[in-house]
Amino acid sequence: MDRIPIPQLKSSSFSAATTRDDRLARNLSLGPIKLNEHIKEARQEKAKGHVDNAGEDVGGGEAGVDAVPEEASEPDLAALSAEIDSFLAARDGDPAAPVISEVTLDKFANAVEQEIAQSEGTDDKWASDKAGAVPPLLAAIKRIAALASALTANHVEGATYTIGVHRVTGVLHRSLTFVEDEFHALLEDPRVAKTAPHSGDTGSATGKSVKRPPSFGHGGDPDRCVLPSSDGNGGGGEASPPFPPETVDRLRAMAEAMIAAGYETECTQVFLVARRNALDAALQSLGYEKASIDDVVRMQWEALESEIATWIKAFRHVVDVGLPGERDLCIRVFAGGHEGLGRGIFADLARCAMLHMLNFMEAVAMTKRAAEKLFKVLDMYEAIRDAAPVVDGFLVSDDEASDQDSGSAATALADLKSELASVRSRLGESAAAIFCDLESSIRADAGKQPVPGGAVHPLTRYLMNYLKYACEYKNTLEQVFREHHRPDGDEHEGGGDPFALQLMEVMELLHGNLEAKSRLYKDPSLSSIFLMNNGRYMLQKIRGSPEINAVVGEAWSRKRSTDLRQYHKNYQRETWSRVLNLLRDDGVITVKGHVQKPVLKERFKQFNAAMDEIQRTQGAWVVSDEQLQSELRVSIAAVIVPAYRSFLGRFAQHFSSGRQTEKYIKLSGEDLEAIIDELFDGNAVSMPRRRT
Repeated sequence: MDRIPIPQLKSSSFSAATTRDDRLARNLSLGPIKLNEHIKEARQEKAKGHVDNAGEDVGGGEAGVDAVPEEASEPDLAALSAEIDSFLAARDGDPAAPVISEVTLDKFANAVEQEIAQSEGTDDKWASDKAGAVPPLLAAIKRIAALASALTANHVEGATYTIGVHRVTGVLHRSLTFVEDEFHALLEDPRVAKTAPHSGDTGSATGKSVKRPPSFGHGGDPDRCVLPSSDGNGGGGEASPPFPPETVDRLRAMAEAMIAAGYETECTQVFLVARRNALDAALQSLGYEKASIDDVVRMQWEALESEIATWIKAFRHVVDVGLPGERDLCIRVFAGGHEGLGRGIFADLARCAMLHMLNFMEAVAMTKRAAEKLFKVLDMYEAIRDAAPVVDGFLVSDDEASDQDSGSAATALADLKSELASVRSRLGESAAAIFCDLESSIRADAGKQPVPGGAVHPLTRYLMNYLKYACEYKNTLEQVFREHHRPDGDEHEGGGDPFALQLMEVMELLHGNLEAKSRLYKDPSLSSIFLMNNGRYMLQKIRGSPEINAVVGEAWSRKRSTDLRQYHKNYQRETWSRVLNLLRDDGVITVKGHVQKPVLKERFKQFNAAMDEIQRTQGAWVVSDEQLQSELRVSIAAVIVPAYRSFLGRFAQHFSSGRQTEKYIKLSGEDLEAIIDELFDGNAVSMPRRRT
């Protein structure tokens, strides 16, 4: 329905009036000025202009003016409504026959104004007298809208009721402004309908209408998504409370009244602004603050990481709670022939609500890639992925619509789905690229300084913890790598899951990098300790995480266990085989049954020197894993201690007691065990004196 035309002078009603006609039109359209007062003024001015030379009043006896009563009685809305209904019904039968007086029009306009004035500050102004009936206030507004439409249907009739048209259309405008404000207040917070007068809130939009610019008399922007900014407090900083059925009924009646009067554009804009305010307030209560793309791109990672966490919480709220609730509200408010309009409003609201969130995602995807960003990027990817079924549900419900509004709504929602898919794709590409960049990081880590004591290398700790955490996103990363293959992914064709292949590539690169770093140690024994430490750390991380273990597989773990055993053997050979050789009688100590004492003395001196060197150096080596440390000590003691005790048993008696024994036999079996028990704890000490 086209909007009921309001005389052009209404647009300048707040400007300085220069003529009597201007002043009269302004007063008729805005103020409750009774009709007989204007007729008196017209009679007086006309009389002044028509006085003859004899001083006789020519114009004072005109029947048309004298016929108007001096005062109008108090308006009776019910009786006047019946008369207006009769006039409208007569027009339906014979549009050319005017059957109503200007006085009746003025009285009815006054009655409607009085009804609105009396309803200000009351709680039940939108309540119905009986179930299913239109509230009296809205019924009066609908009736004056129909009357204005009838009076302005053609130029001839508009000229017949010149003053009445101004009066009726002016009151209609004021009435719909009142409805608009009430509509806005109730949409932003349904609790407004329950506010008692003594609480300081009248229940009208008087105190809230300042939150939005006036929509009446101002052309709307054709881009329905560009809404006036709000102060974000529409919902009191909390998620919007649900709308009870009685509130929805009132909203529906208000919307029908505005649409019937031709104010569909204002109705939709008010609805969008109010619900956008409520959504913004709900997001603010979750800690989400809007930031521009430039701000996001320039943000330090620590701050951005926190912003992403808040964004994810807000995004999930919008998708899972906010939009479904708004869609339900649109469907219920714009029922009864306005379903297409409701779908269009919801589509605009959904797009506006998601627009800035999409911009945030775009900005994150544009930031410089870094390994630490992977998991937050994956969190955002998952949030968008999980939102797809909800948006699909909105689209499915709109597929049944055939009118133009619903068609445009479906198009808007389809565009939103497309934009979500596009941003999700960019995030997926970023996640895959970040993970693949691990290869470059490993290759670039070619430090020339060995880790002191052969301890676990920082690169090993970082990567293994990183991979362990990444495998907690195993399903998502598998999806990402299926959708976004590596540039050289063809080499893995037919080789299984691309994510698993990429992870194994990283693991192999790390293994090779550690072997290269082991060669930085001049001592082969320390090189083996370094490889044991790092290999054991890797294996423990894999076996301690079902997720990464499932990706790596048992075959890889068995191979690394074999490598660990080999490193252990290498260490034993490089360090303790030489010591064991000193404790063997290889035909040099005993010749033809006689002990060669000088040779025996030299052997003890060499053994003591070797143990002193081992204690001094390997006491400073580090084996942080207690189990590995224990395994090493036990395996060493199991070989060396029995051999030394046997050597002592055979040759100790060949030294005279006293100074000679103390000079060459510096360690007992218990001393040797104590030395071995102090290896690999990072504390180098000198060999203790022999215990007695």
